[in-house]
Amino acid sequence: MTAARHDVPEADAFTRTYWDAAADGTLLIRHCRACDRPHHYPREFCPHCWSEDVQWRPASGRAELYTWSVVHRNDLPPFGERTPYVAAVVQLAEGPRMMTEVVDAPPEILCAGLGLQVGFRDGIPVFRPRG
Repeated sequence: MTAARHDVPEADAFTRTYWDAAADGTLLIRHCRACDRPHHYPREFCPHCWSEDVQWRPASGRAELYTWSVVHRNDLPPFGERTPYVAAVVQLAEGPRMMTEVVDAPPEILCAGLGLQVGFRDGIPVFRPRG
């Protein structure tokens, strides 16, 4: 029997566009046409002005590290095989923050403001240091 995975999202009718784009290597965020502001996590309305006139737009993929934690123990599959790993919140260049994982970065180089670029692992956005 295969163990349940806790790192793969369940797409629904609304988020399928996001996950299909991620599987193709594109990070999307929602953008409000009424107030011209982006937001993330994906919602069907703008959290700034409550307009329902929102659309998907490609993000640049650039971000800065906002906060993080190095996880040394996690019993849920497949996280246990990845420890230690860096759970993080990044500030996207477009403005919104998103929860993610920082990869290819030893913990000693992590600092607030570290420049990051999106990458994808199994269709899930992760971030690595730029340059």
